[in-house]
Amino acid sequence: MAIFGRKLRMRAIITSFRLFQGHPLQMNNTDLVFQSYGRCCRKDEFFVDFYDFFMSSSDAIRNRFVDTDMAAQRHLLRNGVMQIILVARGMSDRKLRDLGESHNRSNYNIKPEWYDLWEQSLLKTVRAHDPEWTPELQQAWREVLKPGIDLIRGAY
Repeated sequence: MAIFGRKLRMRAIITSFRLFQGHPLQMNNTDLVFQSYGRCCRKDEFFVDFYDFFMSSSDAIRNRFVDTDMAAQRHLLRNGVMQIILVARGMSDRKLRDLGESHNRSNYNIKPEWYDLWEQSLLKTVRAHDPEWTPELQQAWREVLKPGIDLIRGAY
């Protein structure tokens, strides 16, 4: 109980300090998406549902996953989405460049047009799993995802 009380006091001190400095408590898009993704990742069903949506978006995509270890694939998805978000928050894009290289025409041959289906499936899944979903959050997700998706798609 004492730890919980300390956390609340610390949060109040930080909030007061930000208000004192004149900083609004409004988060930017990368903060909103980072927190949204955290809410979504609480349950493994998020990743199962994503692949259900994604594979139902195209026979060609469904066929790509016929002999895939889906547990491992869901783990890769979890990390890949986090990398896109982290790059949007200012981290190095090296891992996304590597992902683009592995997905280009010489390797996995992931067609550029499939990334739109991937994004649509991800947003549909976030909408289903994030209890704080709003149209504004959807726009934030789109803005945060775009540079990373463009980078990966551009490696094709």
